[in-house]
Amino acid sequence: MKHFLKFLKYLIFTILLVLIIGMGIIVYQGYSMYKEALNAMSIDQKIEQIKSETETYTKYEEMPENYIDAVIAVEDRRFFEHNGIDLRSITRAIIKDIQTMSLVEGGSTITQQLAKNTYFTQKKEFTRKIAEIFMAFEFENKCSKEEIFELYANTMYFGDGYYCVAEAAEGYFDKKVSEMNLYESTLLAGIPNAPSVYAPTKNPELAKQRQAQVLNKMVKYNYLSKEEADKILDEM
Repeated sequence: MKHFLKFLKYLIFTILLVLIIGMGIIVYQGYSMYKEALNAMSIDQKIEQIKSETETYTKYEEMPENYIDAVIAVEDRRFFEHNGIDLRSITRAIIKDIQTMSLVEGGSTITQQLAKNTYFTQKKEFTRKIAEIFMAFEFENKCSKEEIFELYANTMYFGDGYYCVAEAAEGYFDKKVSEMNLYESTLLAGIPNAPSVYAPTKNPELAKQRQAQVLNKMVKYNYLSKEEADKILDEM
């Protein structure tokens, strides 16, 4: 029994050591990916590129408050509180990923999504995830929260070939972003999660289901009353 316990302790120690070394290698590779991307183009250069290449670039103050609230509620409810990453969401995502042995849950903040969309590929891998976290800190150090949200909305894909919020508002509703009502804002807020699935021109029923999720989140986090949400749900 004594020999077995000794062997068990040694085995646990060895497994933990391997995990720590493995994690260290992944973090190092992720940091290297982040530095390589940043050296190729700084945050300031990236922002300038986005603004110059987006013909219909929309400023934060031009976006309806309902749209901003809807995105934050469904994508990153602690957006104005965290420093680029949400430890609660990441912990929940890691547990889920370990259970499934895959990257099924991201736990990404709006800042992380901005980093991913502007610097890295969409491929799900642990190394890219680490690089994304480092880059998220870089964005937070360089930009205000309002500018981060602004850049996010101008670089997200909304399906149907619309690569920013202005293109999506024009394409789906024939409106400027500033003219969107609550119904349109909540519909648009849900699309980037899975554009090929939730684009209303592709899957109108799934788009409505996603919109209902957005509205429920807004009620849950006190952006809307239940009565206001129910009114929109009745229009769907």
